[in-house]
Amino acid sequence: MRRHARRGEASREVSLPSERGADVGRRIGVGLMFGLWRPRVLGAWKVPATGPVILAVNHSHNIDGPMVMGVAPRPVHFLIKKEAFVGPLDPFLTGIGQLKVDRHAADRTAITQALDVLRNGGVLGIFPEGTRGEGDFASLRAGLAYFAVRGDAPIVPVAVLGSSERRGRLVKGLPPLRHRVDVVFGEPFQAGDGSGRRTRRALDEATERIQKELTEHLENARRLTGR
Repeated sequence: MRRHARRGEASREVSLPSERGADVGRRIGVGLMFGLWRPRVLGAWKVPATGPVILAVNHSHNIDGPMVMGVAPRPVHFLIKKEAFVGPLDPFLTGIGQLKVDRHAADRTAITQALDVLRNGGVLGIFPEGTRGEGDFASLRAGLAYFAVRGDAPIVPVAVLGSSERRGRLVKGLPPLRHRVDVVFGEPFQAGDGSGRRTRRALDEATERIQKELTEHLENARRLTGR
């Protein structure tokens, strides 16, 4: 399906991310993640069964995204940096419904696609820290608040723990085979204050609210899993 650009934007057509492709990606993720490692999934039932939702995931290792895709109860469309779309990975990631985003510019195509995922009642996956780091939600970008408020979608915090604890012997860049990785889903919450405001101040307040919720969830997840 394609969507024409709105008036005032450059003339172009924007492809909507494939829901069927995202479901295929989920099936691939299930096989890979459970085949290579030992995911322990807690709280997946908290993800709303229908309607738009945003999964806000901490990010300390490259397998965090595929891990969440494989264990989430619904197909997920992740916003992924464009640098990952190289060679054969470009058509593959696009084919499984993932969204290419330029982190260094206002990427209108990615923004339109992400909002369309939410308008169509889908699940949008976001790494709110913007890039791989300590995975502690210490530094959040405003994009998550924008999508949550503009898309009128609840946020489900997701903590992935254990993916960066140890290096494997065979492949140094991956966790050891059969290593346990915990994925903890939290309670959904609304980022906005209910007023529907989309001003800069409203988004700043929403970002503060989001950081508080995500940090608390991560602390609870660590206590729950002992990590």
